[in-house]
Amino acid sequence: MAKKIAVVCANGCEEIEALTPVDVLRRLGQEVDIVGLSGQEITGSHQIKFKADRLLDASLLDYDMVVLPGGLPGADYLRDSELLGDLLNQRHQAGKWNAAMCAGPKALAKNGLLDDTDYTAYPEIDQEVANQVKEARFHDDQLVIVDQKQKVITSRGPATALAYAYQIAQVLGIETQSLEEGMLYTFLQAHIND
Repeated sequence: MAKKIAVVCANGCEEIEALTPVDVLRRLGQEVDIVGLSGQEITGSHQIKFKADRLLDASLLDYDMVVLPGGLPGADYLRDSELLGDLLNQRHQAGKWNAAMCAGPKALAKNGLLDDTDYTAYPEIDQEVANQVKEARFHDDQLVIVDQKQKVITSRGPATALAYAYQIAQVLGIETQSLEEGMLYTFLQAHIND
């Protein structure tokens, strides 16, 4: 049975971080919705325009995973959304997974979802997080961090988007090896330092 994943996007989001998880998870046969924070038309931080499949509402509680891209000012819009914050808290209390990358963890931090959590983010975002959440543990030495206890997945930035997307799938119990090989991801991993 396909898992349901929502990628919540605001204007000014980082397009690679928003669309890579959508692409990978759809290739894996999952039900993925691009959820618009405030409108159907989304313009990313590099002026790439795309459309949301639906708008943010309480149905966010029904998804197996919610994914938050970074990019500015998109991540700030996610952080400042009271509706999104309330829904993320309800998801957390229900034991559901949330994921954020780059500047996206700002939204998790503002809503207390990085408390007692191992996480990573884009360089310098950890300083803003530390001002909001004293017990968050930042790691700058990993591409993706999965905190099983808090049910939070985080990643560094645009270059880590594929690793992040595959990790999201794996956490949801989805086999990724065939797609990793087909997309030449395993080749990339083997030759990245050549």
